[in-house]
Amino acid sequence: MTLAYASDAPLATAAPGIAQVMERLGLRMSFAKDEEIFCQDEEADLLYIVVSGAVRTTRLLSDGRRQVGSFYYPGDLVGLETGELHRFSAEALCDSTLLVVKRSAVKTFAGDEDLDRALWQATRRELERTQEHLLVLGRKTACEKVASFLMDLAQRDRSDQIALPMGRQDMADYLGLTIETVSRMLTQLQGASVVEFDGCRRFRVTRWDALERLAE
Repeated sequence: MTLAYASDAPLATAAPGIAQVMERLGLRMSFAKDEEIFCQDEEADLLYIVVSGAVRTTRLLSDGRRQVGSFYYPGDLVGLETGELHRFSAEALCDSTLLVVKRSAVKTFAGDEDLDRALWQATRRELERTQEHLLVLGRKTACEKVASFLMDLAQRDRSDQIALPMGRQDMADYLGLTIETVSRMLTQLQGASVVEFDGCRRFRVTRWDALERLAE
């Protein structure tokens, strides 16, 4: 892990209220691929904004299985908790830079209209993530789950070649599937010319209508 002053570069992708406070008070921290950012049940005394790269949150279940909670991308706030402890661990999916600030420092700006609005929006987004995840887990077929996942990435990254920073096991643990099923569904979607993969970590949507239909 390496540190740099937060003022080294602006953070344009996050909500303005949070970004301004964190740029002023925080530090940039660099994490290598798979490096732990914070641990499950650890005191939640820091807030993080993804500057570059991507982050996954995971929880170890009582039976030893791993559940992936969510994925976070540049501009996303990570580590926002309603309690004092982190319910999930967080790790860098790839080499990543995060802007980090103490929660207590952010609280000193309570009452700032832009900051309060940004924190409310971040809290709402966390609730939406949870609701969307539950819908994917409970009401979709394996093919629809994988299609929904790819559609979410495609809607975030409108470039011709869409980055897939997570591996197949991460996708499986997020979608409640086996890695074999995820691989089979990706092959099926590519065989139907819905998506086209360039290696394991990049893809292109070739039939938006078909992907949207499956994702819905």
